[in-house]
Amino acid sequence: MSALTRQGSNGFAMQPQSLDEAMRLASMLAHSNMVPKAYQSKEQDTLVAMMMGSELGLNPIQSLQNIAVINGKPAIYGDALLALVQSHPRFGGHEESFDDASMTATCTVWRKGDGNSHTVTFSQADAEKAQLWGKQGPWQTYPKRMLMWRARGYALRDKFADALGGLITVEEARDIPEERDVTPQRPARQEPTALPHYPAESFDANLPKWRDAIEAGKATPDQIIAKVSSKAPLTDEQKKQIKNIVQEAA
Repeated sequence: MSALTRQGSNGFAMQPQSLDEAMRLASMLAHSNMVPKAYQSKEQDTLVAMMMGSELGLNPIQSLQNIAVINGKPAIYGDALLALVQSHPRFGGHEESFDDASMTATCTVWRKGDGNSHTVTFSQADAEKAQLWGKQGPWQTYPKRMLMWRARGYALRDKFADALGGLITVEEARDIPEERDVTPQRPARQEPTALPHYPAESFDANLPKWRDAIEAGKATPDQIIAKVSSKAPLTDEQKKQIKNIVQEAA
């Protein structure tokens, strides 16, 4: 069994036996400078990483040192991925090579009980097609290593998905674009534009007509105000003038 996942030793493994113990351990580790910065002061994230690592056979410290959260998804470093698979009871060996002429990484893995080996290659051409080659960061600094990790990750996940619990490598996760919300946005509700007040010149021109209608008993001031306001709001002064027609007539 790989040293990464060996728990049955006399070492200080710190395996919590209950959720309460796990929460207290997560709190203690999250406030330590000995864990990665991504987990410092983040007790919930620390607890989730510990739980996920436990499912893979990792003790809490190993979980925090080897599991990272990239773009909101858990991932595991390439070397730790291999160590987990090597500890699987059906692991039958693996072989890696690199062809400098074609810039191609090859990883072959054997699974006990399966008569066929499984080989995956990942080349510079593959990286260029995926728009990874020359990408700022490790792809510029360690291009061969990145090709090797990509071939290794694909090969091991293909044959030992049961050992990895759906985890991908950190190196691969970093190259996955962040998810974007593509839900169409509803247009913002536009408040109705306030109508301008009834023009003063139109009011002065129509006021005699309204006076005649009121004095003739054909309409009341309130009726005229309601009718005119449906076209444009009247000012308080304009309403007052229409209502005063009754008093002037009296």
